[in-house]
Amino acid sequence: MRTFMSLVGLFLVAVALMLLGADLLTTLEHQGQISVRSYEVVWGLMDPGSVKAFHAWMTSTLPGFLTASVVAVLSIPAWSIGFIGVIIAFIFGRKHEAT
Repeated sequence: MRTFMSLVGLFLVAVALMLLGADLLTTLEHQGQISVRSYEVVWGLMDPGSVKAFHAWMTSTLPGFLTASVVAVLSIPAWSIGFIGVIIAFIFGRKHEAT
């Protein structure tokens, strides 16, 4: 289990670095105008219809404060997933043997 979770943490950090690199390249393409992709934008790149369907479901099902909370989470920069990867890697990192 420890090895699997360490690999998950490493995977999340690698994805975060790729997303950060993509944001940096987009910023360079736009002559220095900072461009940061949110979770919602990245999700929309993969399947735009599901984002619209999720928003429709969310507004019809969830109460207003939960809808606002989910929208706030979806607007966080996508490369922030690396923080979760670092935390997982820290928790499930190497096991030090007592000597």
